[in-house]
Amino acid sequence: MTDNSRRRFICVAGGLLAACLMPAHAKADLELQQAGALRIAVYAGFAPYSDRGKGVDVAIGQALARRLGLQAQVAEFPAGETMNDDLRNMVWRGHYLGTQPGDVMLHVPVDLDFARSNKQVTIFGPYHLETMALARNPQQVPAPQGSAANAFEVFTREKIGAEVDTHASDFLLHVLNGRLRENVVHFRTVPEAAEAMSRGEVSAVLGTYTQLEAAFAGSQGVAIDALSMPEMRVTGWPIGMAVKAESTELAAALSEALADLQRSGELDQIFKDHGLTHRLP
Repeated sequence: MTDNSRRRFICVAGGLLAACLMPAHAKADLELQQAGALRIAVYAGFAPYSDRGKGVDVAIGQALARRLGLQAQVAEFPAGETMNDDLRNMVWRGHYLGTQPGDVMLHVPVDLDFARSNKQVTIFGPYHLETMALARNPQQVPAPQGSAANAFEVFTREKIGAEVDTHASDFLLHVLNGRLRENVVHFRTVPEAAEAMSRGEVSAVLGTYTQLEAAFAGSQGVAIDALSMPEMRVTGWPIGMAVKAESTELAAALSEALADLQRSGELDQIFKDHGLTHRLP
Protein backbone atom coordinates (compact mmCIF):
# COMPACT_ATOMS: atom_id res chain seq x y z
CA MET A 1 0.00 0.00 0.00
CA THR A 2 1.19 3.53 -0.64
CA ASP A 3 -0.74 6.40 0.94
CA ASN A 4 -3.59 4.53 2.59
CA SER A 5 -2.02 2.78 5.58
CA ARG A 6 -4.15 4.52 8.17
CA ARG A 7 -7.25 3.16 6.45
CA ARG A 8 -5.82 -0.24 5.64
CA PHE A 9 -4.89 -0.98 9.25
CA ILE A 10 -7.81 -3.18 10.21
CA CYS A 11 -6.31 -5.58 12.76
CA VAL A 12 -8.49 -3.99 15.39
CA ALA A 13 -9.99 -6.90 17.29
CA GLY A 14 -9.83 -5.51 20.80
CA GLY A 15 -9.88 -2.03 22.26
CA LEU A 16 -6.93 -0.72 24.21
CA LEU A 17 -9.08 1.76 26.06
CA ALA A 18 -6.11 2.72 28.21
CA ALA A 19 -6.37 6.35 29.10
CA CYS A 20 -3.62 7.29 31.53
CA LEU A 21 -4.80 7.68 35.10
CA MET A 22 -1.82 9.72 36.27
CA PRO A 23 -2.25 13.11 37.94
CA ALA A 24 -2.17 16.23 35.81
CA HIS A 25 1.14 18.06 35.38
CA ALA A 26 1.95 21.68 34.74
CA LYS A 27 2.78 22.44 31.14
CA ALA A 28 6.32 23.35 32.20
CA ASP A 29 6.86 19.67 33.09
CA LEU A 30 5.75 18.35 29.72
CA GLU A 31 8.29 16.84 27.36
CA LEU A 32 7.88 18.98 24.25
CA GLN A 33 10.10 19.64 21.27
CA GLN A 34 9.51 23.36 21.66
CA ALA A 35 8.61 25.04 24.93
CA GLY A 36 5.09 26.41 24.91
CA ALA A 37 4.02 24.57 21.76
CA LEU A 38 2.35 21.22 21.03
CA ARG A 39 3.43 19.72 17.70
CA ILE A 40 0.46 17.70 16.41
CA ALA A 41 1.12 15.07 13.73
CA VAL A 42 -1.80 14.27 11.41
CA TYR A 43 -2.16 12.59 8.03
CA ALA A 44 -1.94 14.67 4.88
CA GLY A 45 -4.75 14.52 2.32
CA PHE A 46 -7.10 12.62 4.63
CA ALA A 47 -10.39 14.53 4.56
CA PRO A 48 -12.54 14.91 6.57
CA TYR A 49 -9.98 14.21 9.29
CA SER A 50 -7.00 16.26 8.12
CA ASP A 51 -6.38 17.99 4.82
CA ARG A 52 -4.48 21.26 4.22
CA GLY A 53 -4.83 22.50 7.77
CA LYS A 54 -8.50 21.62 8.20
CA GLY A 55 -10.51 18.67 9.45
CA VAL A 56 -11.70 16.90 12.59
CA ASP A 57 -8.26 15.70 13.73
CA VAL A 58 -6.79 19.16 13.21
CA ALA A 59 -9.57 20.74 15.28
CA ILE A 60 -9.20 18.14 18.04
CA GLY A 61 -5.45 18.69 18.18
CA GLN A 62 -5.92 22.44 18.42
CA ALA A 63 -8.53 22.02 21.18
CA LEU A 64 -6.18 19.75 23.15
CA ALA A 65 -3.39 22.31 22.85
CA ARG A 66 -5.69 25.04 24.15
CA ARG A 67 -6.65 22.89 27.13
CA LEU A 68 -2.95 22.54 27.96
CA GLY A 69 -2.29 26.25 27.50
CA LEU A 70 0.00 25.56 24.54
CA GLN A 71 0.29 26.87 21.00
CA ALA A 72 -0.86 24.32 18.42
CA GLN A 73 1.57 23.47 15.63
CA VAL A 74 -0.08 21.11 13.14
CA ALA A 75 2.26 19.02 10.96
CA GLU A 76 0.77 16.94 8.12
CA PHE A 77 2.66 13.78 7.16
CA PRO A 78 2.23 11.48 4.16
CA ALA A 79 1.28 7.97 5.18
CA GLY A 80 3.98 5.32 5.00
CA GLU A 81 3.74 1.75 3.79
CA THR A 82 2.51 0.52 7.18
CA MET A 83 1.18 1.92 10.44
CA ASN A 84 4.52 0.97 12.01
CA ASP A 85 6.20 3.32 9.52
CA ASP A 86 3.74 6.06 10.44
CA LEU A 87 4.49 5.77 14.15
CA ARG A 88 8.22 5.91 13.44
CA ASN A 89 7.94 8.90 11.12
CA MET A 90 5.32 10.83 13.06
CA VAL A 91 6.08 10.00 16.71
CA TRP A 92 9.32 8.43 17.86
CA ARG A 93 12.01 9.20 15.27
CA GLY A 94 10.94 11.47 12.42
CA HIS A 95 10.66 11.22 8.64
CA TYR A 96 13.69 10.12 6.64
CA LEU A 97 13.46 13.33 4.63
CA GLY A 98 14.32 15.23 7.77
CA THR A 99 10.88 16.23 9.07
CA GLN A 100 10.71 16.23 12.86
CA PRO A 101 8.04 14.01 14.45
CA GLY A 102 5.13 15.37 16.41
CA ASP A 103 4.79 15.53 20.17
CA VAL A 104 1.53 13.65 19.63
CA MET A 105 0.02 11.84 16.65
CA LEU A 106 -3.72 11.64 16.09
CA HIS A 107 -5.81 9.00 14.31
CA VAL A 108 -3.97 5.99 15.72
CA PRO A 109 -5.88 2.68 15.95
CA VAL A 110 -6.29 1.90 19.65
CA ASP A 111 -5.66 -1.83 19.64
CA LEU A 112 -3.91 -3.94 22.27
CA ASP A 113 -1.97 -6.20 19.88
CA PHE A 114 -0.89 -3.26 17.74
CA ALA A 115 0.27 -1.36 20.84
CA ARG A 116 2.28 -4.35 22.07
CA SER A 117 4.12 -4.53 18.75
CA ASN A 118 5.09 -0.83 18.91
CA LYS A 119 6.85 -0.43 22.25
CA GLN A 120 8.51 2.85 21.22
CA VAL A 121 5.15 4.61 21.67
CA THR A 122 2.21 4.79 24.05
CA ILE A 123 -1.18 4.49 22.36
CA PHE A 124 -4.12 5.86 24.34
CA GLY A 125 -7.08 8.25 24.39
CA PRO A 126 -9.72 6.76 22.05
CA TYR A 127 -11.86 9.67 20.85
CA HIS A 128 -13.94 8.23 17.99
CA LEU A 129 -15.27 4.88 16.85
CA GLU A 130 -14.84 4.37 13.11
CA THR A 131 -16.98 1.80 11.33
CA MET A 132 -17.29 0.31 7.87
CA ALA A 133 -20.38 1.42 5.98
CA LEU A 134 -22.19 1.27 2.66
CA ALA A 135 -23.46 4.35 0.83
CA ARG A 136 -26.10 3.30 -1.68
CA ASN A 137 -28.79 4.38 -4.08
CA PRO A 138 -31.91 2.94 -2.39
CA GLN A 139 -33.61 2.61 -5.78
CA GLN A 140 -30.99 0.12 -6.91
CA VAL A 141 -29.53 -1.37 -3.75
CA PRO A 142 -31.63 -2.56 -0.79
CA ALA A 143 -30.55 -2.02 2.82
CA PRO A 144 -27.85 -4.58 3.71
CA GLN A 145 -29.12 -7.34 5.98
CA GLY A 146 -27.60 -10.55 7.25
CA SER A 147 -24.46 -12.05 5.82
CA ALA A 148 -22.51 -10.79 2.83
CA ALA A 149 -23.94 -13.67 0.81
CA ASN A 150 -27.31 -11.98 1.17
CA ALA A 151 -26.43 -8.28 1.51
CA PHE A 152 -23.85 -8.11 -1.29
CA GLU A 153 -25.42 -10.49 -3.80
CA VAL A 154 -26.89 -7.42 -5.52
CA PHE A 155 -23.37 -6.45 -6.61
CA THR A 156 -23.17 -9.43 -8.90
CA ARG A 157 -25.40 -7.19 -11.04
CA GLU A 158 -24.82 -3.62 -9.79
CA LYS A 159 -21.47 -1.82 -9.76
CA ILE A 160 -19.94 -0.76 -6.45
CA GLY A 161 -17.10 1.70 -5.86
CA ALA A 162 -14.22 1.65 -3.38
CA GLU A 163 -11.05 3.57 -2.75
CA VAL A 164 -8.08 1.66 -4.14
CA ASP A 165 -5.80 -0.24 -1.75
CA THR A 166 -8.10 -0.14 1.28
CA HIS A 167 -9.93 -2.62 3.48
CA ALA A 168 -13.09 -1.90 1.48
CA SER A 169 -11.35 -2.78 -1.77
CA ASP A 170 -9.79 -5.96 -0.39
CA PHE A 171 -13.12 -7.09 1.01
CA LEU A 172 -15.01 -6.57 -2.23
CA LEU A 173 -12.39 -8.35 -4.31
CA HIS A 174 -12.41 -11.47 -2.13
CA VAL A 175 -15.90 -11.80 -0.68
CA LEU A 176 -18.28 -14.35 -2.24
CA ASN A 177 -15.26 -16.18 -3.65
CA GLY A 178 -14.41 -13.22 -5.88
CA ARG A 179 -17.77 -13.15 -7.65
CA LEU A 180 -18.00 -9.35 -7.33
CA ARG A 181 -14.64 -8.54 -8.94
CA GLU A 182 -15.98 -7.53 -12.33
CA ASN A 183 -18.40 -5.04 -10.75
CA VAL A 184 -15.91 -3.41 -8.36
CA VAL A 185 -14.80 0.02 -9.59
CA HIS A 186 -11.74 1.57 -7.95
CA PHE A 187 -11.19 5.27 -7.30
CA ARG A 188 -8.29 7.30 -5.97
CA THR A 189 -10.35 8.75 -3.13
CA VAL A 190 -13.75 8.28 -1.50
CA PRO A 191 -14.95 11.71 -2.74
CA GLU A 192 -14.15 10.64 -6.32
CA ALA A 193 -16.19 7.48 -5.77
CA ALA A 194 -19.05 9.62 -4.42
CA GLU A 195 -18.94 11.82 -7.52
CA ALA A 196 -19.09 8.74 -9.73
CA MET A 197 -22.14 7.51 -7.84
CA SER A 198 -23.84 10.89 -8.32
CA ARG A 199 -23.29 10.42 -12.08
CA GLY A 200 -24.83 6.94 -11.95
CA GLU A 201 -21.57 5.14 -12.72
CA VAL A 202 -21.85 3.01 -9.58
CA SER A 203 -24.85 2.16 -7.41
CA ALA A 204 -23.00 2.11 -4.08
CA VAL A 205 -19.69 2.91 -2.38
CA LEU A 206 -18.05 0.90 0.40
CA GLY A 207 -15.82 2.75 2.89
CA THR A 208 -15.62 4.10 6.41
CA TYR A 209 -18.75 5.73 7.78
CA THR A 210 -17.10 9.07 8.53
CA GLN A 211 -15.54 9.42 5.08
CA LEU A 212 -18.78 8.45 3.36
CA GLU A 213 -20.77 10.85 5.53
CA ALA A 214 -18.45 13.68 4.52
CA ALA A 215 -18.29 12.72 0.84
CA PHE A 216 -22.09 12.52 0.46
CA ALA A 217 -22.93 15.56 2.60
CA GLY A 218 -25.87 17.37 1.02
CA SER A 219 -26.54 14.57 -1.48
CA GLN A 220 -30.16 13.64 -2.05
CA GLY A 221 -31.37 10.08 -2.36
CA VAL A 222 -28.38 8.42 -0.69
CA ALA A 223 -28.59 6.05 2.28
CA ILE A 224 -25.57 5.24 4.44
CA ASP A 225 -25.68 2.04 6.50
CA ALA A 226 -23.14 0.88 9.07
CA LEU A 227 -22.15 -2.72 8.37
CA SER A 228 -21.91 -5.76 10.60
CA MET A 229 -21.57 -9.14 8.97
CA PRO A 230 -19.55 -12.28 9.73
CA GLU A 231 -17.56 -12.16 6.50
CA MET A 232 -16.21 -8.68 7.26
CA ARG A 233 -13.29 -9.36 9.58
CA VAL A 234 -13.43 -5.97 11.27
CA THR A 235 -16.38 -3.58 11.12
CA GLY A 236 -15.37 -1.04 13.76
CA TRP A 237 -12.29 0.22 15.56
CA PRO A 238 -11.47 3.05 18.02
CA ILE A 239 -9.04 5.78 17.00
CA GLY A 240 -6.91 7.70 19.46
CA MET A 241 -3.46 9.19 20.01
CA ALA A 242 0.19 8.19 20.37
CA VAL A 243 3.22 9.78 22.06
CA LYS A 244 6.74 8.52 22.69
CA ALA A 245 6.80 5.74 25.27
CA GLU A 246 8.83 7.86 27.69
CA SER A 247 6.47 10.87 27.44
CA THR A 248 4.34 9.75 30.38
CA GLU A 249 3.57 13.25 31.65
CA LEU A 250 2.41 14.36 28.21
CA ALA A 251 0.20 11.28 27.82
CA ALA A 252 -1.37 11.97 31.21
CA ALA A 253 -1.98 15.64 30.40
CA LEU A 254 -3.49 14.83 27.00
CA SER A 255 -5.73 12.15 28.54
CA GLU A 256 -7.05 14.67 31.04
CA ALA A 257 -7.52 17.31 28.34
CA LEU A 258 -9.43 14.81 26.16
CA ALA A 259 -11.68 13.87 29.07
CA ASP A 260 -12.41 17.57 29.58
CA LEU A 261 -13.31 17.96 25.90
CA GLN A 262 -15.73 15.06 26.23
CA ARG A 263 -17.31 16.33 29.46
CA SER A 264 -17.78 19.84 28.11
CA GLY A 265 -19.37 18.66 24.86
CA GLU A 266 -16.66 20.32 22.76
CA LEU A 267 -15.60 17.01 21.23
CA ASP A 268 -19.13 16.33 20.00
CA GLN A 269 -19.35 19.90 18.72
CA ILE A 270 -16.17 19.52 16.67
CA PHE A 271 -17.74 16.65 14.75
CA LYS A 272 -21.03 18.53 14.37
CA ASP A 273 -19.18 21.56 13.02
CA HIS A 274 -17.79 19.31 10.27
CA GLY A 275 -21.20 17.80 9.53
CA LEU A 276 -20.22 14.44 11.00
CA THR A 277 -21.58 11.99 13.54
CA HIS A 278 -19.41 11.47 16.61
CA ARG A 279 -19.40 7.96 18.10
CA LEU A 280 -17.55 7.28 21.33
CA PRO A 281 -15.76 3.91 21.53
